[in-house]
Amino acid sequence: MYLCGATVQSNPHVGHLRSGLVFDVLTRWLLKQNYKVTLCRNVTDIDDKILHKAIHEERPWWAVAQHYERAFQEAYSLLGCIPPTIEPRATGHVTQMVELMEELIKRGHAYASNGDVYFDVRSFEKYGSLSNQKPDDMLAATDSEHAASKKDVRDFALWKGSKPGEPAWPTPWGAGRPGWHLECSAMAAMYLGDNFDIHGGGLDLVFPHHENEIAQSKAAGQKFANYWLHNAWVTTAGEKMSKSLGNSLIVFDVLERIRAIELRWYLVSAHYRSNLEFSDEALQESGAAFRRIEGFINRASEIVGEESIANVTIDPGFSAAMNDDLGVPAALAVVHEIVTEGNIELQKGAKSDLKVLSKTLHQVRAMLDVLGVDPLAANWNSSREDSKVLKEVIDALVANQLQMRQQAREHKDFAKADEIRDSLANAGIAIDDTQNGARWSVMESEN
Repeated sequence: MYLCGATVQSNPHVGHLRSGLVFDVLTRWLLKQNYKVTLCRNVTDIDDKILHKAIHEERPWWAVAQHYERAFQEAYSLLGCIPPTIEPRATGHVTQMVELMEELIKRGHAYASNGDVYFDVRSFEKYGSLSNQKPDDMLAATDSEHAASKKDVRDFALWKGSKPGEPAWPTPWGAGRPGWHLECSAMAAMYLGDNFDIHGGGLDLVFPHHENEIAQSKAAGQKFANYWLHNAWVTTAGEKMSKSLGNSLIVFDVLERIRAIELRWYLVSAHYRSNLEFSDEALQESGAAFRRIEGFINRASEIVGEESIANVTIDPGFSAAMNDDLGVPAALAVVHEIVTEGNIELQKGAKSDLKVLSKTLHQVRAMLDVLGVDPLAANWNSSREDSKVLKEVIDALVANQLQMRQQAREHKDFAKADEIRDSLANAGIAIDDTQNGARWSVMESEN
């Protein structure tokens, strides 16, 4: 798989991360099906936006790119993404870009003009096939300041001639820097060959970026990608989340309000082709739904233990949903159904069938592992340990109150018992009287 990664010119917002998470789930599912997966996710580390940011921040362009590349890597890690097999930078593959341009010029699909190199869209018969457009209906490409040098205003830049003060690399047509589209074609061929299985990215990349990739690569004689997957946007007030609209939500800021595993759950729970409207209210509702599942896992694992889920057979309904265009919503319906069955078994208390409970627990964990949200997985250990310490402290305090409540009930001082229960409720602690004694849990917020 080739996945168009970040243009590293700012801290990642929630919308940026959705693409990485969608294809992380796809990677996990393919691995679960015993496929060998090579994932190439590029980094665009030279771009007009990066150069502008460098001027604004008053530091070298390469320092800006490296700073925000690390920010993206940290965000991917915080949200539990499996690292890609290779994460190549555009600036490290200029040689491959030059070779690709030479091949395109040789085949009559590209031409040099005044230090720039352009792709001749009229030379490629199928240009527009991915986005279902005809060249005559397209607007002029706006990626060059030398439109008069083009054969056709729709021709796009493969290479941009150097400007004073900007970074540049030598080529047979003069020094300059790569166009945005060229880099992905060059890097995909470098690491995945002339023909590979899946190319992915955000819906906003269909045109012109992916359309231009297809034109470049196929015009050079490659078969390129067999399948294309495009994830929809994270939106706020119905608009695509973007820095330019001023409605971006930086991942690190969001993680101050909600756990990383709950943010991941929210972002992967919708179908990848559906827009996801982001709001704190929706985030909290999603988090509450996840905590109900997490509560079952924690309670069941306390009883039957945390065994390996490596060889657990996935529920057929879950598998069918995932194999149907990565149908996560339908797969989650299966998860909820099995969790409900598990909770029924837990309610039996001492009469619970431990074999049934164990099978249910590990089935649920195996399904959540595919989505990267198994709360008992190793990558969530640090947050689990923090939560464990906090829970132990609260547990000791609540246990003391429950003991006092039990003593009040034994002495038929029900007013005192109710007072203790109400006091805990005011503190957000819910008490559930079971056959095995009182259990406590954190109440779900009404907000």
